[in-house]
Parts: sequence; structure tokens; C-alpha cells
Amino acid sequence: MTNNWTSVIDSKNKLMDLKLRDLWQYRDLIAMLVRRDFVAVYKQTVLGPLWHIFQPLFTTIVFTVVFGQIAKLPTNGMPQVLFYMTGTVMWGYFAPCLTQTSNTFVANAGIFGKVYFPRLVIPVATVLTQLIAFAIQFCMLVCFWLYFYFSDSQISLNVWALALPLLIIQMALLGLGCGIIVSSLTTKYRDLSLLVTFGVQLWMYATPVVYPLSLVPTDYQWLLLINPMTAIIEIFRHGMLGGVLQMPLQFWLYSWLETLLLLFFGLIMFNRVEKNFMDTV
Repeated sequence: MTNNWTSVIDSKNKLMDLKLRDLWQYRDLIAMLVRRDFVAVYKQTVLGPLWHIFQPLFTTIVFTVVFGQIAKLPTNGMPQVLFYMTGTVMWGYFAPCLTQTSNTFVANAGIFGKVYFPRLVIPVATVLTQLIAFAIQFCMLVCFWLYFYFSDSQISLNVWALALPLLIIQMALLGLGCGIIVSSLTTKYRDLSLLVTFGVQLWMYATPVVYPLSLVPTDYQWLLLINPMTAIIEIFRHGMLGGVLQMPLQFWLYSWLETLLLLFFGLIMFNRVEKNFMDTV
């Protein structure tokens, strides 16, 4: 009698067999994890989800005072609050995607050792959870944008604002790719987990979040342009606030290429490590 199995769990998988189709089969689990993660973070706090608004708002205020008023960094004629808020909101989505997915194996070793499900479910759920927070913060940004727009500020939407969905997808893929690479390495090299937060802060200052790209001397701009987040921030700012795009457009294509390569290598490493990570964690 032949058994028609609906699924087969095998530890001897090919390296390139990423089993991405399994994510769709476990979509209910992903939805449950997204709801759990979003509710649990602020469940016993007074302000609850309002922290998603206060965090970027307070960060914007600090950046405006320190970099705008004290350091007197230019913002290319854009309102300082909007200039810093656009960078803060975009970076505020990418950074948690990277830092939280980078701890996937270590933080969930207890669950992974008891029940089987595609391990990639956890970092994907993390990225989607952060998307909810981004939506809340983006609504706050729109409110500030409307205020400055009707206050006769020199800002205007342009066609590049339509690229926002692509920019969000790219940030999600980039954060996921970098995060699972670090997560795969931390199963053996725990020191990396201590460097992630510090490394993300350095990455932010290597991205035009608190300063315009035009402030960097032309001979050194290429150092920032090889950073995939630079194109994302610059295009988003240009689409929301107008002005002149400070970088050649082809660098967005290079940014996408870097993103896809990092995601591909991340999936390969993640697939390889998940088979025997319980022996090292």
C-alpha cells in the first residue's frame, strides 16, 4: 500500500532548496506571530502603540535641535522637521528589521528544538510586524507634511512618491537579508550579536539620514552611494519633499542589485545553518 504524504521533513536537503513555497503553507502561523509580536511589545505599557509615534517624533526633535540648530547642517531648503522625519521614519523601519531578525536562531532555540516549521517564518513575521509600525509612523509623517504644505513651505510631491511601495519592499528584503546573514553567523560566533546594534548605528551615519548627500564632497560621495540605503532615503525624500535628486538614478539599480545579492546569500546561509544549528546554539 502506497502512502501519499502531504509533506516530507528531511534533514538532507539540497543547499539551493530554499523551500520558499512552505512560507505560504504556513501563512496562518506568520499571521499569528505578527499579531503576537505587535501586541506583546506594548501590552503592559501606558501609551501602548503610541510609542510607535513618540519614538520617531522625539528622535526628529533631537536631530532638529542638534544637527539643525546647533550644528547648522543644511537641509537643501527643506523644512528641517520634515527633512529629519523622512530619514528617521525610513531608517526606523529598516533598522529593527535587521536587528531583530539577526537574533532569530539564538532567541528561538527553545521553540526550534521542539516543533518543526520553516525557520524562515520567524524573520519574515518580524519584517511584517515592523511594517505595521512603519504604517503608523508614515501616517504621522503625512500629518506633518500636510501642515507644512498648507503653510506655504517649498515642498511638493512628485512622481517619485509613487516609488514608495518599491522602497518599502526593498528595505524589507535588505533588512531580512542582512539579518538572516548575521543570525546564521551568530550561532557560531556570538560576538556578532553584541556588534549588531553598534554596527547599525554606524550604518545610519554612513547614510544621509541626518545630512543631505550634497553636503559630502563629490569625490567621496561614491562611498555613500555604494550603501544600498542611501538610494532609498534619497528617492523617498525627493518624492515627498521635492527638490533636486542628489544622486544619479542608476545607483538605485545598483542598490537593488546589492539587496538581492545579500538576500540570496542570506537565504543560502540560513538554509544551511538551520539543519544543524541546535548542535552549536
